[in-house]
Amino acid sequence: MRLFADKIVFITGAGSGLGRGIAIELASRGAVIVAADRNATTAEETAATIRAAGNRAESIALDVTNATAVQATIEETAKKHGRLDYIFNNAGIGFAGEIRDSTLEQWHTVMDVNFYGVLHGVLAAYPIMVKQGSGHIVNTASLAGLAITPTMSAYAASKHAVVGLSRAIRAEGVALGVKVTTLCPSFIESSIYENSITAGIGDTTVRSMVPFPIIPLREGILALIAGVEHNEELVVIPRVARTLWWMIRFAPKMLAGKFQSNLRYFRRKQRIAL
Repeated sequence: MRLFADKIVFITGAGSGLGRGIAIELASRGAVIVAADRNATTAEETAATIRAAGNRAESIALDVTNATAVQATIEETAKKHGRLDYIFNNAGIGFAGEIRDSTLEQWHTVMDVNFYGVLHGVLAAYPIMVKQGSGHIVNTASLAGLAITPTMSAYAASKHAVVGLSRAIRAEGVALGVKVTTLCPSFIESSIYENSITAGIGDTTVRSMVPFPIIPLREGILALIAGVEHNEELVVIPRVARTLWWMIRFAPKMLAGKFQSNLRYFRRKQRIAL
């Protein structure tokens, strides 16, 4: 509980969903939260909720695809508070549909938010933490960054990139005092399903395409934070996600038929031929 007390925690995508939940939970544990979101109103709603509970938070409007703004904002945060203890690079966007129905513009949008948004945060925060000799970078990826994910190609590619980036930084940061954790949850309750980019699925909702039970938000948050507390390299939740990850790594042929079965169902019931 005391690990986060008085720590300066910068969180992107803090205006809703996982980012807001993490902000509120860490604030309750004594952290000083800087809630950043592209939507200034929702960022302030998160900060106001935290302050109403007697905890500490401030908000800032920030588009993570703007590298210059991310750099300036994080540097200003560290200067204002004297340090930067944690950054949660959490802002993200979903994607659903087959690659043959997707556009290059959609790919750029997904990669700009999900990968470059994380990279911008890393490039801004990492040098500060190296200079301090301490700090913890927490990047939100997904089970899709570890697994085979038909109908989620752009999202999966962006999250695989986040996993690769994060593991490389973790190795480089060990001797420099910087920790790195990658969050790889399965499907957590949030607004990402309704806000996802879609290709060729018509009126089908992204939420209806989710192949596993959606984890309640607080349950997911507590499990993810526990992984950060233990400085885990990859936090894969829940148990079914870990099982799937291990099967893909060590017995991929066992799942090949299931993937094809799911894909046939998608094409028959959900895809609209373009």
